[in-house]
Amino acid sequence: MLSDRGAALVDADVIAHRLTSPGGAAIEALRDAFGEEAIGSDGSLDRAHMRTRVFSDSALRTKLEALLHPMIRAAMRDLTDKLVSDGAGYVVQVVPLLVEGGQWSDYVDRVLVIDCSEATQLDRMRARVGIDELTARQIIAVQAARIERLAIADDVLLNEAALDQIAPRVDRLHQTYLRSAAIKRSLETL
Repeated sequence: MLSDRGAALVDADVIAHRLTSPGGAAIEALRDAFGEEAIGSDGSLDRAHMRTRVFSDSALRTKLEALLHPMIRAAMRDLTDKLVSDGAGYVVQVVPLLVEGGQWSDYVDRVLVIDCSEATQLDRMRARVGIDELTARQIIAVQAARIERLAIADDVLLNEAALDQIAPRVDRLHQTYLRSAAIKRSLETL
């Protein structure tokens, strides 16, 4: 919704998919670290296979994150810098594992947490193709707790209402972010 209002978006998941797609920059490192079985027949990361492995073995999950997270952060910073230099009003970085990944507080001005209950989170995960309830619960168990996400938030948007009820709050956030970005730009020119 912020993008619809003119914000530039940089999405960690989109970048992760690009890095792990056929010929992606992370594929050979993933193959070396996790074996040929980690790569699907199409040459991309076999996400279902890796999901099964890493959510049942914390050491493997840590190894995967250590490989991918720096690459994702670097790509996000490069794209954000380009969008800012190209004149974007402001940039929203979509980072699902913001708390878990750390190292973001020095690079962002504000943190907006899109919040929902754990029941809603489970329902949404189960609606994804290939994610059963057990896997959804394993994923949630390794993520930061809701209270941890809320603790780092400058802004919180509860995402359980109808979109027409959420829209006015998004409008206010958008205006706030535009003003903040304009102030920051004017201070940087002093």
